[in-house]
Amino acid sequence: MRNKIVIAFVFLTGLIQAQVKELTLKEALQFALENKSDAKKAKLQVENSNHQIAEVRAQALPQVNLTGGLTYNPILQESALPGEIFGQPGTIILVPFGQKWNSTAVASLTQNLFNQSVFTGLQAAKTTREFYAINQQLTEEQLIEKVSSSYYQVYVYQQKLKIAENNLESTKKVRDIIKGQYENGLAKKIDYDRMSVKVSNLEAAKQQLTNAVQLQENTLKFFIGMAIDQPIKLPENTISVTAEAFTDKVETSNRTELALLKKQEQLLTYQKKSYLAEYYPTLSLSANYGYQGLGKEMPWFAKPADGVYWTDFSSVGLNLKMPLFNGFSTRSKVRQANINLQKIQEDIKDTELALNYGFENAKTQMNNSIININTQEQNVKLAQQVLDNTKNNYINGLASLTELLDAENSLTESQNNYTSAQLEYKLAEIQIIKSKGELKNLLK
Repeated sequence: MRNKIVIAFVFLTGLIQAQVKELTLKEALQFALENKSDAKKAKLQVENSNHQIAEVRAQALPQVNLTGGLTYNPILQESALPGEIFGQPGTIILVPFGQKWNSTAVASLTQNLFNQSVFTGLQAAKTTREFYAINQQLTEEQLIEKVSSSYYQVYVYQQKLKIAENNLESTKKVRDIIKGQYENGLAKKIDYDRMSVKVSNLEAAKQQLTNAVQLQENTLKFFIGMAIDQPIKLPENTISVTAEAFTDKVETSNRTELALLKKQEQLLTYQKKSYLAEYYPTLSLSANYGYQGLGKEMPWFAKPADGVYWTDFSSVGLNLKMPLFNGFSTRSKVRQANINLQKIQEDIKDTELALNYGFENAKTQMNNSIININTQEQNVKLAQQVLDNTKNNYINGLASLTELLDAENSLTESQNNYTSAQLEYKLAEIQIIKSKGELKNLLK
């Protein structure tokens, strides 16, 4: 029975481990673009713009309608006619007009021949599709930026956790050595107690980092649209420091943020044109053909012999509408459109400034990060050497416990500083890549 339980436990453990998903940055980005709701909604907006174009195009196509009706008049309206018509001079006679039943069926057609608003609307609809296509690209780039930053933060926290685990194991070994020395009368009890406190503090710090890693992983899973309960792990050596992304100057005119604003400016221009189109006359063609049945009985399926008579009718016409005065409503709309255009132009200027500002800051941060990485890398090596020497000296009675603890703290601080410098570098690198408009290259 016990063997069966052990076998089952091993099987379940292997199954759980098999379900852990190793997630590279490229895979995380692809998963986000395929599953995150923001990316899906952006795609739906592009799809919906095709239907918006079809809706506007419909106004330029013939409009055909079929109407019908059946009317029963319990009391016919009477008109007062002079009696002379009926051979009764000097009298007024009330005569009913119409029939008790009336049934009609009419087919009508309307075709715009000239309507400036429709033509402008078609141009605006096509521009709207281009706007949503650019917006989809911007949404994907923003998602890539957000996921990349979160991914590197997860990796850095995982590295800090490994540092804490290694330091804990190292400190435990020193504590065990001191314990042995104390039991043999070669060390003081206070030294052993101090190391025990250090171990407890490191265990608490390790637990805090474990929780922090879990929080960062949950954030990453949320950003990419992955189930929160899906265990993930990141491959080793995720962060590499290279100068591939670095550039001294970048052209911001091809940035998606500016392209979107300029397309929005174009849409506002069409909006102004649509208001101006209200000054133009409109010309349309209309035609209809109908069939009518009148009688004392319900006309359907009835004949003249039943007192029901059927007749057809039709008409064709041109309809011209000349706008003359609408209380300056159109003028007010045009002036509002001009204000909106001025506002979007100011947004474009401010965005250009913000993009240059972000690039210069990212460039400075990257330079600082490279210097800091090199410095901290040397500090880690030096701190490790100091710790090894101090540990050896302490065992041989040539160094105090305080010196040993200081050496351990220095190594931990240097390792964490090195890891933080790597994160700062990668975040700056993302901004540089973003400034070049090449965020999607991270998918390659």
